[in-house]
Amino acid sequence: MPPVAPYFKNADLVLVADCVPFAYADFHQDFLKGKAIAIGCPKLDDVDAYIEKITQIIKTANPKSIEVIHMEVPCCYGLVHIAKESLRKSGENIPFESVIIGIKGEVMATEV
Repeated sequence: MPPVAPYFKNADLVLVADCVPFAYADFHQDFLKGKAIAIGCPKLDDVDAYIEKITQIIKTANPKSIEVIHMEVPCCYGLVHIAKESLRKSGENIPFESVIIGIKGEVMATEV
């Protein structure tokens, strides 16, 4: 995904662990309407590359907010780290929220 893609510009950015849509049946309806999405797996993919790319998106696209949606399993918390580190490196102050999805497909918690 190119950081300068027009759909990121001034958007509400949603970073999603790639397993979430399989576990949460109403994912599209509840989380995506009117938002820009980036999908990844912090366990299987290059975390440093993600941090650099998300940092570039923040710097060039000026998103209105960042929402991370991830599973309750330990490996998925890496996506929260990626988002927070990207925000720190960008130097921007953007509203941030994390949504935790349980392994049974329910929203367990929302953290700001």
